[in-house]
Amino acid sequence: MFDYNAVLARIPYLLTALGTVNILIALAIIFLERKNPTASLAWIMILFLLPGIGLVLYIFLSQNISRQKMFRLTKYEEDAIDGALASQIKEIGDNEFDFTTVEAKRWKDMIKLNQTYAKAFLTQDNRLFIMTDGAHMFDCLIDDIRNAKRSINIMFFIVKNDYVGRKLIEELTKKAKEGIETRLLIDAMGSRQISSFDLAGFKRAGGKCAFFFPPKIKYLNMKLNYRNHRKIAVIDGELGYIGGFNIGKEYLGQKKRFGYWRDTHLKVLGSGVQDINARFLLDWRFASKENVVLSEAYYSEVISVGISGLQIVSSGPDSQREEIKRCYMKMITSARKTVFIQTPYFVPDASILESLKMAALAGVDVRIMIPCKPDHMFVYWATYSYVGELLNSGVRVFIYENGFLHAKTVVVDGEIASIGSANFDMRSFKLNFEANAVIYDAAEAYKLEAVFESDMLRSRELTRTAYRKRSILIRFKESISRLLSDLL
Repeated sequence: MFDYNAVLARIPYLLTALGTVNILIALAIIFLERKNPTASLAWIMILFLLPGIGLVLYIFLSQNISRQKMFRLTKYEEDAIDGALASQIKEIGDNEFDFTTVEAKRWKDMIKLNQTYAKAFLTQDNRLFIMTDGAHMFDCLIDDIRNAKRSINIMFFIVKNDYVGRKLIEELTKKAKEGIETRLLIDAMGSRQISSFDLAGFKRAGGKCAFFFPPKIKYLNMKLNYRNHRKIAVIDGELGYIGGFNIGKEYLGQKKRFGYWRDTHLKVLGSGVQDINARFLLDWRFASKENVVLSEAYYSEVISVGISGLQIVSSGPDSQREEIKRCYMKMITSARKTVFIQTPYFVPDASILESLKMAALAGVDVRIMIPCKPDHMFVYWATYSYVGELLNSGVRVFIYENGFLHAKTVVVDGEIASIGSANFDMRSFKLNFEANAVIYDAAEAYKLEAVFESDMLRSRELTRTAYRKRSILIRFKESISRLLSDLL
C-alpha cells in the first residue's frame, strides 16, 4: 500500500538536496565556467526561481566547449594557411594588390580584420547568384547534384524527413551508386527526424554520412546548444552554396503555419568555392573521423568567371573570438550612408546594440527587418523588445508580413554585404557553428538592397507611437524574454 506520509516526510530532505545541488552549480558557474556576468546571473536566477526545472534546463543548455580545440589543423595545413594569408596581407599593406572592384579597395580594413581575426582569405574571381526563393534554390541544388562528375559535399543544420528531405537523400543515393564520392553531414539535433535507418540505402550505395554531435544515449541528446547551424553544399569542388535555407517542405513555403518562406542563399562560382569546401572538410573531419586532408578543397580546377570579392567567415563556440559578430560590428560602425539588416531573430549583446545606435545617431539610415510571426516564442518577444529600444535612436524597423522571414543578410552603403547562417543573436554569436559569405561588389550589394526594398512593400513599419501603445501583456512577455536573453 502506498504510504503518502512517508513520501511527504522525505520532501524536506529532497528540497535540501536540490538546494545544495543548485548552490554547487551556482558556485561552478561563477568560479569555474567563467561565463559573462549577465549569463551567469540569468542561470543563477533560473536555478533558484525554478528549482528542479532550472536544473534540467542547465543540464541540457549549458555545456561549455569553449576551451576545446575541435577543428584541428595539421602543422602543414596551419603553415600553408598562415603563409598564404600573410602574403596577401602584406601585398595589400604594401599597395601591391590588384583589387577587382572599387568596393574591395575601399573596404580593405574590413578585409584585413577578417584575414587576421577569422583567417578568411580574399578571393576575387567569383560569380555570385543570389537566391531568395526556396523552391528555386532546391531545384538548382538538385540539378547541380545530378550533374556532379566527381564529388558532392552537403551540410545542412536541418534535413526534414518529408518528401523534400527524402528527395535530397534519393538524389544523393543515385550519385553514390554512380561512383561519385558523396558526403552528407547533418546536425544530430536539427535533423533529428533523420535516422541511420533513413540513410541505410544511401550508405549501401557507397555514400558517406555523419551526424554532428550525436547523442551518447540514443534519443537523448544532451547538447541543445553548440549545434552546427551551417548550410553548405559544394559540387565537384567547382560550385558552392552558402546561406540560410534548410531542407524541408516548410523552406519551400509549403507549411501552412509559416506560409511563404523568405530566405536568402548564395550560389558561388570561383575560388571562393574552395574556402566553402575547406569549411565543410574541417567539419566533416571532426564529425566523421575520416582522415581527409584540407588541401583536398584546393585540388579542383577553379571556374573563374567573375570579379566579385568574397571572404568566407566562420565562427563557433570552440573559440571565444566571435568572428562573425566582429564582422557585423565592423560593417555597422564603418557605414557612412546605409545599413540594411534582415534577421528572424534579433537578440544582440550590448556591443551590437550600441553599434547600431551609434550608426543611427550619426545619421546613417539603419533599417532592420524581422518576421511578423514567431517560430520560437521567447526569442520573438525578446526580438520585439530590442528593436523597440532601437526606435528611440532613429533606427527604422519593418515587420515582414508575407509569410516568415528567415534571411540573415546585411548590406552596407550599397557596397558590401553578408549572406549566411548567422542571425543577429547571442546564440549565433556564441553557441552555434556558423558560416557567412562577405561580398565586396556594389552590383551584388545593389541586388540585395533591391530585395530589401521589395520586401518593405510586404512589411509594415513599426513606429515609436505604435510601439508605445503595445499592451501590458506584450510588455510582460518582452520583460521576461529579455531577462532570459543570454540563454536564448
